[in-house]
Amino acid sequence: MMVQEGAQKIQALRQRWISLQLLTDTLKAAGIAILVGCILHYLLGLSMWWALGVFIIACIVIFAINHPWKLTLQSVCSSLNLHYPQLEESSELVLKPVASLNLLEQLQLHKVEQALQTVPAQPPGFNARLQKASLFLLLTLAASLAIAKTHQRWNLSKPSQHNNAVTNGSTNAPPEKTLPQVDGVALTITPPAYTGKGQRTQDKFTIMAEEGAVATWKITTNVPIGKTWLIFNGHERMPLTGANATEWHASKAISKPGFYQVSIDGKLSDLYQIQVIKDALPVIRIKTPKQYTHIDAGEAQRVTINTTVTDDYGLSDAHIFATVAKGSGEAVKFKDTSFAFNTPVTGGKTYNLQRTIDLPKLGMEPGDELYFYIQAQDNHQQKTRTDVLIVSIQDTAQLLSMDGIVAAANIKPEFFRSERQIILDTEKLLKDKDSISATVFKNRCNDVGADQKMLRLRYGKFLGEEDESGQEADGNEDVGKAENFGNAKVVMDAYTDKHDNAEDATFLEPAAKAQLKATLNEMWKAELRLRLYKPQEALPFEYKALRLLKDLQQKSRSFVAKTSYNPPPTKPEKRLSGDLSKIGQPINSQNAKAPADQFVSLKKAAMVLEQSRHQAISPADKQVLQIAAQQLAAKATAQPGTYLKAVSAIRRILATPASIRNADRAVVEKAIQASLPGSKTTPSPMASSPDMGLGQRYYKNLNR
Repeated sequence: MMVQEGAQKIQALRQRWISLQLLTDTLKAAGIAILVGCILHYLLGLSMWWALGVFIIACIVIFAINHPWKLTLQSVCSSLNLHYPQLEESSELVLKPVASLNLLEQLQLHKVEQALQTVPAQPPGFNARLQKASLFLLLTLAASLAIAKTHQRWNLSKPSQHNNAVTNGSTNAPPEKTLPQVDGVALTITPPAYTGKGQRTQDKFTIMAEEGAVATWKITTNVPIGKTWLIFNGHERMPLTGANATEWHASKAISKPGFYQVSIDGKLSDLYQIQVIKDALPVIRIKTPKQYTHIDAGEAQRVTINTTVTDDYGLSDAHIFATVAKGSGEAVKFKDTSFAFNTPVTGGKTYNLQRTIDLPKLGMEPGDELYFYIQAQDNHQQKTRTDVLIVSIQDTAQLLSMDGIVAAANIKPEFFRSERQIILDTEKLLKDKDSISATVFKNRCNDVGADQKMLRLRYGKFLGEEDESGQEADGNEDVGKAENFGNAKVVMDAYTDKHDNAEDATFLEPAAKAQLKATLNEMWKAELRLRLYKPQEALPFEYKALRLLKDLQQKSRSFVAKTSYNPPPTKPEKRLSGDLSKIGQPINSQNAKAPADQFVSLKKAAMVLEQSRHQAISPADKQVLQIAAQQLAAKATAQPGTYLKAVSAIRRILATPASIRNADRAVVEKAIQASLPGSKTTPSPMASSPDMGLGQRYYKNLNR
C-alpha cells in the first residue's frame, strides 16, 4: 500500500466517523423531541407539532456541544491505535511525508501500511456511540408510549367533569333505544350567552345542557308519520312541526332536570334523561388581611387586601364595600364607601386581586374601626360576598386616660399605672431630644429602660420568674446550729439556687397567664430599644404592653348584681308538718296523632315485588305498583340519573306483570331502597327485669 493510500483510508474513516456522529446526535435529538412532545401533548394539551420545534432546538444544542465536523485525523489515528494493537500506536506515520521520516520510522511505516489493510471500513469503536443513541431513542419511545397509555386510562377512569360532560354529551353512555320509525336525530344545544360557549350538535336524545340553554330537535323518520310529540316528565306535551311527513322540528329552553319521551302516532319511546348544569356562584378566597386586624401605635395605618376570585364561566365585577365607624356609644357615626381593585375584572375565570387602603384618607383616627367585605358577580348576575373583616386603629388617648383612677370600679394597684408613666416619659424624652445633649439623652433613655425593667420584674413575680435583684438572701444562721449538723435539707435550702417554676405558678388562670406572658414580652422589647437609645422604636411596644394590661385588668373584674328579694313569711304551725293535701298534681293530657307515612306506597311496592317471586301479581298489587311508579317518576324529575332506569323498569313490570325480569325487579327495589329515609330510634318501654317482679313486690311491702 502506498503512503497516499494509507492517508486516504484515514481520511475516509474520518468522514465516516463524522457521519456516524451526526447520526448519533440526530437520534438523541429525536428521542428528546418525542419525549418532550408527548409530555406537552398529554399533560398540557398542546399540539404534537411542538415536537418538531423541540427537535430542531435539540439538534442545534447537541451539534453546538459536540462539534462533529471538527473531528481531526489525529483523533481518528488515536482511536485506531486504541482498538487495533497491530498498529503499534504508529498510525500517525501515514500522515507525515516520507521524506521527513528517518530510517527507523520508514521501517515502522511499512508495518503500519500492512496493518491498515486489516482495519475494516467501519471499525467497532465507531459504533459504540451509535448503539447508545439507538438505545436512548428506544427508551424514550417506551416512556412516551407509557405516558400515552396512562393518560388514556386516566381519562376513562376519572368521573365526568363539568366541561367534558358538556362537550362530549353522551359519548360514553350506552346506546339509546329509539322507535323503529326514527331514522336519526340531530339535537342542537345552544348554551346561554353567559357561558361564552358555542352551540353543539349531537346524535343522541339524552340531554346534558347548561341552565337556560335552548335545545332544538330535528328528527328524521324512515316512513311518513302523522303526529309526533315530545312528552316531558310524563305530563307536559310539546308537538313537533315539519315541512313534510319525515322531518320534524321542535325547540325548548332547558331550565330544570327531568326526562322526556318521543311519541310517534301513539307509540312511546324509551325515557331519555335531561340533566341541567347549574351555574356555580363565584368563589372568593381572602389571603390577607386576617378576620380581625389591630393597628398599634407606630405602625403604618394602611391595610392591604389580597384575594383570589374564581368562577366556572367568568366574572363581571368585584368590589370592596367598606363602612367606617367613628366615635363610641350613642355618638357613633357610620360612613359607607366602596373600592375597586387595581386589576379590572373583564370576564375572566380567575383573578388575583389586590388593593391597599390608606386609612387616614378615609378620615379615620385612633379609635375608629373599618368594616369591609368583598363582593363578586359573575356573567350570570349571580353575586357572592365574604364575611365582614374588621380593621381597628389603637386609641392612645384612651390608654392614657385617668378614668381608671377617678372611677372606683376601675381602681388598680400602682404597678398597673406605671406603664402609662413610662409612655409619658418616653414621649417627653422624644419631645426634648433636640434641646438636650447626647449624654443627657442617653442617661434618660437608660433611666426609662431601668423603670421598664423594674416593672417587668414586678409582673414576673406573678408568673414565678426569678428575682434579678442580685442580693444574697439572709437567714442562713440555721446552718451553723449544732442540731442541724448533717441535715442535708437545711444545707440545700441555704446554698442552692431556688426559685419558683414559671410553669407551676398558679397566681392567674391559664388565659390571663398567657396574656401576661405576652405583656412581659412586649416590655422586654421596649426595654431593649431603650437600652439601645432608640425610644422612638420602643414606643409601639410600650403602647401594646399597656393595651394588654388594660385588657387583662378588665377581664379580671367581677360584678355581682344586687337583689332585693323578700321571701314571704313562714307559718310556724305548718313548718315541717309534711301536709301536701292542698298541692295539686300537674296533669298534662294531649292527643298525639302520628303523622301520615308518605312512603307507605313505596314500602308496599317493595313487598309486592318480593312476593312476585313466588306468586302472580293481583289487580290490587298492580294498583300499588302504579302509585309507586308515579312517586318514582316524581323523583326522576329532580334526579333523572338516579331514578330514570327504575321508572322504565317499573313500567315494563306493569306492562308484562306475568313475566317479570329479575333485572327489572332488582333495579326497582334498589331505587325504592334509596328513596326511603333511614330508620330512627323511637322510645320504647323498658324490658322487664329478670327478677320476675320481686322488686315491685318488695316496694309494695315497704309502703304498708
